[in-house]
Amino acid sequence: MNQDTFIRQLPKVELHMHIEGSLEPEMMFKLAKRNKIPLPFNTPEEVRTAYQFTNLQSFLDIYYQGANVLIDEQDFYDLTWEYLLHCQQDNVIHTEIFFDPQTHTERGISFDTVINGIHRALEDGKQKMGISSRVIMCFLRHLDEQSAFLTLEQAIKHKDKIIAVGLDSSEVGHPPEKFTQVFVKAIKEGFLTVAHAGEEGSVDNIYNSIDLLKVSRIDHGVRCSDDSRLVRLLAESRMPLTVCPLSNIKLKVFDEMKRHNVVDLLRQNLCVTINSDDPAYFGGYMTDNFLAVAQSHSLTEDELTQLTQNAIEASFVSESEKHRMQRVLEEFSSRSIG
Repeated sequence: MNQDTFIRQLPKVELHMHIEGSLEPEMMFKLAKRNKIPLPFNTPEEVRTAYQFTNLQSFLDIYYQGANVLIDEQDFYDLTWEYLLHCQQDNVIHTEIFFDPQTHTERGISFDTVINGIHRALEDGKQKMGISSRVIMCFLRHLDEQSAFLTLEQAIKHKDKIIAVGLDSSEVGHPPEKFTQVFVKAIKEGFLTVAHAGEEGSVDNIYNSIDLLKVSRIDHGVRCSDDSRLVRLLAESRMPLTVCPLSNIKLKVFDEMKRHNVVDLLRQNLCVTINSDDPAYFGGYMTDNFLAVAQSHSLTEDELTQLTQNAIEASFVSESEKHRMQRVLEEFSSRSIG
């Protein structure tokens, strides 16, 4: 089996994917037409041409614009279902997706509309495709903590659907400490916590996410290489990093994939995982990200398998669920050797 085939068939677990970021241009036009929402583009090709970003903020500007086509529960169902079809194609056996309620409630869309549409699609994905899932609600860090508190209050009645809270959007100028109190409240309510840190921001954001927000995972975290002490701490603690290679290249975190540090971190025994972030905008879903890394770095089959192993370890599921995924991975490994 050649490496491309191995990667395509490898069971995968995704831990860092914004459902709004899976809005493909064709879906954007379909929903815009259905909901009579005007778009500043004439064709899906024009939309793709606009996906030339210089940094995180230039991406966010168009990302929020695209989200305007999402209105009804069925829209969120359709968006999530399309993402699950990509999961099925990429052999993703488990996914933990982010959603940004404030992106929608600020537009007058109810929290219930958003979560119910997403949840219904994920339930169907489990029944019809065998893909298990969890949902993580993110606070937008460019908004204030009071807005985050209001969002948390709306989430409490949906504890059966939401496993954790996170922190995303513009990292620079909006450090973790801005949200310490709302994360304390979220933990008291029984939610796990994660946070985007160390993508464009400094290593201080990684330290403070761990110390103040009590996170179980760091989303991105690639700037940890700036601090050898932090790298050792992450390796020793097995604090997972949900790394998004194609996203990092598209947003100029690294100039080219050959300079990306994910393989170096893997070889330093950090619990790094590969994920797609906002795949419609950054040029690829899970398999695309694995292939892009493998084409720029010499990775063994054991190392590629370890990336899924790490994601299983870092997932927010029961030990029995982890064992189930582990068995799927082991069965694949035995077949690929045979």
